[in-house]
Amino acid sequence: MPNPRTCSFGTVTIGDGHPLAVIAGPCTLESLDMALAIGETVRDACAELGLSYVFKASFDKANRTSVTSPRGPGMDEGLTHLATITSKLGVPVTTDIHDPAQAAPVAEVVDALQIPAFLCRQSDLLAAAAEAANARGIAVNVKKGQFLSPAEMVGPVRKLAESGCENVLLTERGTFFGYHRLVNDFIGLGDLMELDCSAFSDAGSPPVCFDVTHSTQLPGSGAQTGGRPDRGPLLARAAVAAGVHAVFIECHPDPTNAWSDGATQLRTETMPGLLRTLAAVREASLT
Repeated sequence: MPNPRTCSFGTVTIGDGHPLAVIAGPCTLESLDMALAIGETVRDACAELGLSYVFKASFDKANRTSVTSPRGPGMDEGLTHLATITSKLGVPVTTDIHDPAQAAPVAEVVDALQIPAFLCRQSDLLAAAAEAANARGIAVNVKKGQFLSPAEMVGPVRKLAESGCENVLLTERGTFFGYHRLVNDFIGLGDLMELDCSAFSDAGSPPVCFDVTHSTQLPGSGAQTGGRPDRGPLLARAAVAAGVHAVFIECHPDPTNAWSDGATQLRTETMPGLLRTLAAVREASLT
């Protein structure tokens, strides 16, 4: 088994021997007030349970069903919101980037750059993210493409390492095995947690996050992407029992009316109860 590594999102360390990390927030930065309310709820629940917390929200959702779909406030306003959130809540923040030109300015504000699953093999984006992360001392979180095997994630990791970044988290979010369904392959999840990355200076395996809500998507199931958010807690429990180092959960006070991913986000009010269950599963799995 490769040597386990850790990843640092600001004050939060993710990996073996550290608390389960919760990366959570609304899919899109719809408003500062909403983001702060969601972040406060999750932060307080994590603090009570001894879990680490990182706030996540997107300033621009570039991969939408329609060009008329809401995409978010844009980079300038979005980064201002994220800076306010980390200041007021006292937690690390992360967001996704879609273009190499976004890497440097976003890295000045956040504690980790997130690479979307569909873009996980884009060399220019990975190189720009790695260089910006290395310059600012932050992390890069790469979501595994739905079209890749766990072993193939060595490629994106190698590109990051060759571009100067070894502070890396990998995120599993399901794999395409036919139409209208993402499948969570837990044998593959185990393989991802034991990924041998010779590109790293210590050839260790990066810590792994499990994306709870995107794993419940039903792609191509209608005019908009569908989902089964009712299965999110089931997948979260299974992933934590399997030993993942972090969970990624999008939540919203009213998912039906969310700007994006309304079919998969969990209600904010359910988060404290779910996190309580995950903390118990984590504790049981370590004994």
